[in-house]
Amino acid sequence: MAKKNGKTLVIVESPAKAKTINKYLGDNYVVRASMGHVRDLPSKGMGVDLKTFKPEYEVLESRGKVISELKKLAKKSSDIFLATDLDREGEAIAWHLKEALGIPDERVKRVIFNAITKAEIQKAFSKPQKIDIDRVNAQQARRILDRIVGYEISPLLWRKVAKGLSAGRVQSVTVRLIVERERDIEKFIPSEHWKISGIFSATTDANACKALADKWIDFLTNTGNGERTKIERDKWLAEHKAFVAELVEIGGKKFEPDNKEDAKRVAELLGLVIDKNETTEDAEGKGPAKYLTKIAGHIAKCPPFTVRSIEKKRTTSKPPAPFITSTLQQGASSRLGLGAQRTMRLAQNLYEAGHITYMRTDSTNLSGDALNMVRSYISKEFGDKYLPEKPNFYSSSNKSAQEAHEAIRPTDASLDPQEAHSKLGADESKLYQLIWNRFVACQMPPAEFDQTTATIVTPTKDGEAVFRASGRKLVFDGFMRVAGVSSEDQLLPELAEKKNVFPIELSPTQHFTQPPPRFSEASLVKELEKLGIGRPSTYASIIQTIQDREYVEQMDRRFHATMLGSVVTDKLIQAFPEVMDVKFTAGMELKLDEIEEAHLDWVKLLQDFYGPFHAVVDGALAKIEHAGGAASPYKCLKCGKPMVYRISKNGFFLSCSGYPECDGSQPVDRQGKPTIREISQHKCPTAAAR
Repeated sequence: MAKKNGKTLVIVESPAKAKTINKYLGDNYVVRASMGHVRDLPSKGMGVDLKTFKPEYEVLESRGKVISELKKLAKKSSDIFLATDLDREGEAIAWHLKEALGIPDERVKRVIFNAITKAEIQKAFSKPQKIDIDRVNAQQARRILDRIVGYEISPLLWRKVAKGLSAGRVQSVTVRLIVERERDIEKFIPSEHWKISGIFSATTDANACKALADKWIDFLTNTGNGERTKIERDKWLAEHKAFVAELVEIGGKKFEPDNKEDAKRVAELLGLVIDKNETTEDAEGKGPAKYLTKIAGHIAKCPPFTVRSIEKKRTTSKPPAPFITSTLQQGASSRLGLGAQRTMRLAQNLYEAGHITYMRTDSTNLSGDALNMVRSYISKEFGDKYLPEKPNFYSSSNKSAQEAHEAIRPTDASLDPQEAHSKLGADESKLYQLIWNRFVACQMPPAEFDQTTATIVTPTKDGEAVFRASGRKLVFDGFMRVAGVSSEDQLLPELAEKKNVFPIELSPTQHFTQPPPRFSEASLVKELEKLGIGRPSTYASIIQTIQDREYVEQMDRRFHATMLGSVVTDKLIQAFPEVMDVKFTAGMELKLDEIEEAHLDWVKLLQDFYGPFHAVVDGALAKIEHAGGAASPYKCLKCGKPMVYRISKNGFFLSCSGYPECDGSQPVDRQGKPTIREISQHKCPTAAAR
């Protein structure tokens, strides 16, 4: 037996984490990295006994050398600490390390910490624990469940769609969400509605109305570089004591016309002289949206409008909760344009360098030490005016939150974004600022606004016309001092009841109801969280996997389902309606939670799932048709017969249904739409040389 050197071995996942921890532990500790996972199910074959559900783990080929070195160090060390991450995956990595290194239970000490700081490290190492086998079993159950689903369903896709395809328990349901959203958009028929907005001047001089209208037109047209921005327009209006109001009622009835004639008639009643009334056809428009109408005109005479009422009230806007994994991914996507996977890599770097707490969490909780730290910082930097009497507390939006640790926050509030910028990379600095701002702001008071609503009326032949204008003025920035002021509504000029205002512009505009938007990374993560699909640590990998498999693609930062994704989804729903059901997937997540939290028998969970599932798999092959030969809405360019979709090694293409009499075919894009073959005039240099 090797002689022990008296030093303590500490094993973590990454070299960066090892380097940071080493600073706090001293020379009596040897800190080494496992480089992540060290064991897994075999890359080929099921790797699970489907009677006992005992897994057959093997050391990853890329970790063989690491394991050999760790075994040598373990034999020489007096104590062995496993300091992998504090979530389920980290617990499983610790267990796999113990098993792969052949270390007996009594020699293993498990330490967990929410932040890599000196205080947290010393606290964790002073109170080591045992490996939580319930958490390990929850992770084992997830891994085995995913292996069973993937290995039993994927061969069906090879037979019925194309070779090389794969299915996943959670990924396939995520693709379903995107496919169904795509179809909701395709079948959506917009409805038409019209609005009439007016720009009014608070000047008391009716004669100045026409001159101001001319100035407004001149301001809009003489831009030099495109259209005026909203900020520019709002600034001009404020400088000229003008404001925007919308027609909401006429003759005692709500104003909501669904055609241009009604809108045009009312606009003329209000004093608009029509100069332009053009309708053009949009080839891609559906229903009423196929015809786009623009109406424009001028006000020949400025009719008086009267301010009937003014309502003022104080409103507040509360700070948002500190970040959890899902909201961090959403915020980084919408504010910084970062994908989920990139966000998590940057957050991992910040965590391992000791700058933020652990970044995979469902909890909005903040420790007492963290609250004291940030409240002290706020009082010192901004004054007591920005410090609530008591800390702000937030409940988690995810009622089945897996982790009970803290929200994502800076480990040291005094490291402000400006100072951090000089120490971090560009993207890390931006993400740190996002986290720091959210943390500090969440413990500040609400912002306060003065909200003003003005009701403006004028008589017409159809009865009284009622316009409404609203404005909001920030009177106390509160948490926005740090978080940034959100875009304000317009600022209304000083108005008085029973006083006249005058229109300088009336604009009838055509609008259409909009289909549900395609998912962005931010909205997809939000939807997954709301439905209980996956867990914080899985969102980034889910999104990456479904793109790698070419079931979905991102265009303009929005997810579009490919034809392959749609076909695979349809086949899986047809064959496995329960597995592809969103509620079933979310329910399985809750059962996996119960393994950890309520000691649920994980082997029985797998047995209860596998029996009915395997029976469905056995009958699925005969149940569904091959994807090739599916009807299309397109006609053959050669003979005019309907074309059908076929599949080759290169993917889908259109083929004439009259084949072999007609050999007409056309390539398609990822959405299944025909594309034109482009023939180059240049010859292949390789072929020419032969």
